[in-house]
Amino acid sequence: MTGDNSGVTEQVSSFFNEIGGEPTIRAIVDRFYAGVADDPLLRPMYPEEDLAPAADRFSLFLMQYWGGPTTYSERRGHPRLRMRHAPYAVTPEAAERWLVHFRAGLDEVALTEEQDAKFWEYVTHAAQFMINTPA
Repeated sequence: MTGDNSGVTEQVSSFFNEIGGEPTIRAIVDRFYAGVADDPLLRPMYPEEDLAPAADRFSLFLMQYWGGPTTYSERRGHPRLRMRHAPYAVTPEAAERWLVHFRAGLDEVALTEEQDAKFWEYVTHAAQFMINTPA
């Protein structure tokens, strides 16, 4: 035995694949934007009349972040999240409302407890990071 692995294909797993890939991310984001659409604090931060383009961008970002396709960066370059959100007053209250709708999105899909905790940890950190205006 030479230790040669020829003929053996190693599949690298990513969190993106573990949670169900694009359908799972899109389900989370669709539920999130359903909440944002009716939220008087958050809706003005999304100037497009149709939220579908914002939902697509967010889906692509999350897919890439969690190890899926790099379509987001190919189309939009580096995420530059703080810069892209700079025109909007992201207050602690706005961050909390954002998390309420994201929580609803996570609750919409069947993640394991560990997967849910990992996703939730990331978004709660991201929401705090985006705050650019004191209460």
